[in-house]
Amino acid sequence: MRIGSWTLPNPIFIAPMAGVTDRPYRRLCKALGAGYAVSEMAASNKRLWDSVKTARRLNHDGEIDPVAVQIAGSDPDMMAEAAVFNISKGARIIDINMGCPAKKVCNVASGSALLRDENRIAQILDSVVKACTPHQVPVTLKTRTGWDAQSRNAVRIARLAEDLGIAALTLHGRTRCDFYQGQAEYDTIREVKNSISIPVIANGDIDSPEKAKFVLKYTGADAVMVGRAAQGRPWIFREILHYLEHGEHRAAPSFAELRDCMIEHLEDHYAFYGQHTGVRTARKHIGWYLSGMPEAEHWLGRINRIECCTEQLQAIIHWFDECDLDQPYQG
Repeated sequence: MRIGSWTLPNPIFIAPMAGVTDRPYRRLCKALGAGYAVSEMAASNKRLWDSVKTARRLNHDGEIDPVAVQIAGSDPDMMAEAAVFNISKGARIIDINMGCPAKKVCNVASGSALLRDENRIAQILDSVVKACTPHQVPVTLKTRTGWDAQSRNAVRIARLAEDLGIAALTLHGRTRCDFYQGQAEYDTIREVKNSISIPVIANGDIDSPEKAKFVLKYTGADAVMVGRAAQGRPWIFREILHYLEHGEHRAAPSFAELRDCMIEHLEDHYAFYGQHTGVRTARKHIGWYLSGMPEAEHWLGRINRIECCTEQLQAIIHWFDECDLDQPYQG
């Protein structure tokens, strides 16, 4: 699997998710087998570039190359400028978001709202590719099958993207109006793969090794991208890779490995966000890791009232002291 000049170690990717795939989580997922990771969506509006949130999203210290940054917007010139700005901050691949279904994104004609304006799509793709070409930085596109079931236009957009120099295409098997409801469909992804020659990455409801194998075979896609199924389960990448390579399941992590994984993740998370923000933003990750455990609701309620990173981490370590660390974790 190649994107431009970059050869990726495997075809199992972590999807960009706002508020989730920050630098600490991307680093963790790559360490646990993800072959590729794209940053959270970064705004193309330069007035936001000096904000604390954007500054964090532009921080790629210690991240394994290729660093891929996703940008979003509706103005071709602003998107091109944002691409070059992110290249100056360390981006080695630029990804264009045309798949986000959130109302606040679509209401400003960005994300998947662009699926209703193919002329604007062409302008944005052309502008960003031309801006990145002198820097030898490939541009990729992440999108959906269409605005709604009556207007699926993914094949036309894929052909347009290839013609304009896009290096790879990620396709989520839902329309914008589907949001994340129902089940993803893979017929459109297969049709797109049969229509273009650039790499295609299949996305949507890939939540197990068996599902990943099925989607790769059914669609003919070059890679799969895992999103929500990786929340609290970052080892899913190595599980999928092991299954694809050996045809058998890899053993689940033990409680000891889960403890070490959480401690490493949280320490990196606290260092990245600082005390005030770190203890709060860590809560969702802790909840994802442990929500399936007995009495988790009561215990997580206590964790969520802690306002100190050190105390939060110590509470988790104390919880593991009560566990049989040799037992497999089935969460």
